[in-house]
Parts: sequence; structure tokens; C-alpha cells
Amino acid sequence: MNRMADSLTPRGIADDYVEAMARQNPAVAASLGLNPGDRRQPDLSPAGFDADAALAREALAALDRLPAEALDDPAEAACARLLRERLTAELAVHDAGDHFRSLNNIASPVHVVREVFTMTPSETEADWELLVDRMRNTAGAVRGYQETLAEGLRRDLVSGPRQVAIVGEQLGAWFEDEDSWYRGFAADCPASLRPALDAAAEPVAAAVAELRAFLRDEYAPVAADRPDTAGRELYLRSARLHTGADLDLDEAYAWAWTEFHRLHGEIRAEAEKVKPGATPEEAIEYLETAGHAINGVEEIRVWLQDIMDEAIEALDGKHFDISGPIRRVESRIAPAGSAGAPYYTEPSLDFSRPGRTWLPTMGRDTFTTWQIVSTWYHEGVPGHHLQLATWVASADKLSKYQVTLGGVSANLEGWALYAERLMDELGFFVDPGRRLGFLDEQMLRTIRVIIDIGMHLGLTIPADSPFHPGETWTPELANDFFAAYTGSPAELRESEIIRYLGWPGQAIGYKLGERAWRQGREAARRAAEERGEEFDLKSWHMKALAQGSFGLDDLVAELAAL
Repeated sequence: MNRMADSLTPRGIADDYVEAMARQNPAVAASLGLNPGDRRQPDLSPAGFDADAALAREALAALDRLPAEALDDPAEAACARLLRERLTAELAVHDAGDHFRSLNNIASPVHVVREVFTMTPSETEADWELLVDRMRNTAGAVRGYQETLAEGLRRDLVSGPRQVAIVGEQLGAWFEDEDSWYRGFAADCPASLRPALDAAAEPVAAAVAELRAFLRDEYAPVAADRPDTAGRELYLRSARLHTGADLDLDEAYAWAWTEFHRLHGEIRAEAEKVKPGATPEEAIEYLETAGHAINGVEEIRVWLQDIMDEAIEALDGKHFDISGPIRRVESRIAPAGSAGAPYYTEPSLDFSRPGRTWLPTMGRDTFTTWQIVSTWYHEGVPGHHLQLATWVASADKLSKYQVTLGGVSANLEGWALYAERLMDELGFFVDPGRRLGFLDEQMLRTIRVIIDIGMHLGLTIPADSPFHPGETWTPELANDFFAAYTGSPAELRESEIIRYLGWPGQAIGYKLGERAWRQGREAARRAAEERGEEFDLKSWHMKALAQGSFGLDDLVAELAAL
């Protein structure tokens, strides 16, 4: 990365870092749509993680060499602050060896290996020729990850038993199950290249089977007596990575309980509107059995596409400016072996790959819709897609880093949850069932804060809780809490609990990020009133979306100043 030494601005250093990471890590390149001829897979061995860390250290050293006047421009100073905070947080995680025990159901390094195939073009025969070569390089990536986990065993850095079990199950869905990921992926391959793809996939299937056997026979016996929870030290380190802040966890835990009580009251009132005299549980059961539903996997995909298209038409020009490639977002069905929660993938930097929402079917072919509308405002428009696609469209004004690798999870998830509440404010949940779904999603994200902090830190349930007051959080209590106060089905609850245990500090960013977005908007509104001006919410939204990434340490102040 010799260009970093020559860069005289923070933005130059940040963009050099993005380019260097894309050259070194093909998963980064695939995500950003860079280096389209790259046929490699990432190096997931210990040496690969060390190489990524070395790039981060070089970028920080380049920042240190900048003269003071390089930070006179506020935009440059903001980029430098973000780059330094992000890379420092990432290195803290790396230097603690957390990558040696990175095993979970949604964001393990091995998941990236498969995601590269969903992010790479597959429209032409030339695209598939590249994918065949990529498949030939995949077994090495899987074995590199196994090498990293084995080094974790040697260092006594071991994940918990729940993560071992679930990842083993997911790996089985990649190649071995009847409805495997590979079977669906290969179905679209041109007939002329299918023999080559199948031949390339054989060693990958063998490497995946070897990894499953390693997890079962060598890793699981060691993990069996290890806690699934992180403890305070690891949790704080991970929470800093996901939120961009050193959090007061006791304050966050107490605040989430306040939100819980507020939402519980709203949910009871809305349940009455769904079915007079019904409790929330009865209203949800009614919606699940007699409410609106879509039959068929393709049918739900099309229906969700319509939800996003309708939102774009309704919001554009009134509450946002949504133009050009930002208007394109695709609804997709998640591949087999995914976690239970829907998710979004951002567009490539040139928009050749659009933003996409993904729905895991979890084996279903009938889908109730009372809850999913709010979720698709979160994943699509005005949620993740509108923010991240706007960032990509602003890449020429900001640094590439600020709109890609510098993204802070709590900023992104906070905006998406803010977007759900905005749609409620704008009157998009006139149907009581859909509004109950919105409130249920808000409750789910609030419970995430409570049980994520509670389980990992071993906290007690407050005395004024209607649920098991005075007891200490366990995964089993967390599952029961979910069942009692949300409409999430059992398979999603189980997937969520495993997710929190294996990805500490990530799940709290939704509600804490939403709180920051709302605090920033309120501060900007008050400032406008103090100047004698009318607060223009649309203008504020567009400026907020175009400013790029900030962690929670900076977000409220930056939003207040818009």
C-alpha cells in the first residue's frame, strides 16, 4: 500500500485503504463491485487476518504522519476521525484474538465465502466462467478458516457450543441437503459450463464436509463446557466495534426497560383495534391464522418488491428525493442455510449490482404479512436501501471509505429502525394489524438490548419487570421473554438468541442507533426554531443521508448541526 505514504489528506488515505483492501481481500472487492476479473476467495487463515490488520496499521500510521493543517477542513477532519476510530476498534478485536473464535450463525468469516457468489455477476457466460474459477478457489478459503479455528483451540480462544452446533447445521445446507444452496446456485449455470462447475464444486463440498467433521469431532468437545456468553471485557470491545462508542451499558440496559414498558402499553392498545377485547397474544394468533397471507415463495418475493416500489413512489418528492439508480432495489429469496432474519446487501459502487433485500423462507411456503411490511421498510425503503444507496451515490463527494468499509452498524441499523418509526409518523400503518407488526418489531429490537446486555453480562431482571423479576438472564429465559412479548415464531426466536450469543454487542445498535437519530433530529428542530426558521424535515433527511458514516460518539452532534 505504498500510495498511503504519498497521500496528503485523510480522504486520500481512506480511499487508498479501500483500494488496498479490495486488492488484498477479494470478498471486499466483490462487495464493492471492484476488480471484476478477480477469481480468488479471501484468505481466512491466520495469515490472512494478520495481513488485513497490517493494512489497518499502515493507514493509521499514514494518518499520524499528516501535518496538522490537513485537518483544517471539517470534512477532512470528519473522515480522519472515522477512519481512526474504525481501524482502532478493528485492531482491538484482532489483537485480542477474537477472530480465532469467530463462529456464529450470521457473520462468521466462512459465511463470506458463499456470499461472494451472491455478490458476483451471473448474467453472461463470461460471468459464469469467472464463477467456475472462483469455485475452484473456494476449498482453500474454507480450509483456511478451519486453520484459524484450530489455532483458536490451541490458544484456548473457543466459541460457545450453540455456535458450533448451528454453523455445523448451516454447512450441511450448503451442499448436503436436498434443497442445498449449491443446487439452487448451479441451476442457473449455462449447460456448457455446468460440468466444469460441478467438478470445481466437488473439492469445495469435501472441504465443507471436513469443516463440519472438525467442528463435530474436535471443536465441539472442547466448546461443550465453555460459556455461550462473552463477559464484560469481550462485550465492550465488540460493542465498540458495532456502535462506534464506549457505552454505559448499565444506562443502556435501564433505558431499554423504559422502552419496554412504553411499547408494552402501546401494543396492548393496538391489539384491541385488531380484535376487540383481545390480548396481544390473542391478536397475534388471530393475525397468524386469519390475517392476510401470501401463498408461494415467488409470490411473496413479488409482493415484497411491490411494497418497496410503492414506498418509493409515495415518498419521492414529498419526504425524500429518490432518483436515478437509487430507485432500483431488488427483492430476493435468501439462499438455503441462511440465518432466520431478513437482510439487505448494498449496491456496488457503480450500481451495476443493485441493492437487494433477502427473505429467508425457513422452509415455509405461506407467509403472513402483518409483521413483514415494517420489516421491509427497514430493509428496503426508506431504510437500509435508501441510506446505503444514497451513500454510494455520494461517494464522489465523500471518501469511498466513509460510504463503504467505514459503515458503523449502529448508524445503519439505527437509521433503518428510525425509518420504520418514520413510516408510522407519516401514517403508513393505518391498518391495525400492520401497525401491531410495526410495534412488535420495535419491541423485538428493544428486547434485543435487554437480553443481549443481560445475557452477556449476567445481569438480573429488574424488580418492576412483569417477567421473572430478580432472576439472572440465561438463554432459556431470553427465549421465554421473546415468546411472551413478541410475535416471533419459534424458529426465528431460536435463530435470534444464537445470533446474539455469537455476535455480542451488535444487536443493541438498532434501538441505541434509533435513539441517536431521533435525538439528532430533535436537536436540529430546536436549533431551527431558535433561529426563527421552520424545520424542513425533507431537507434534513437528505443532508443526513448524504453525510456518510458516523459512530454513536459523534452521530447526535453531527445530525444536530444539519
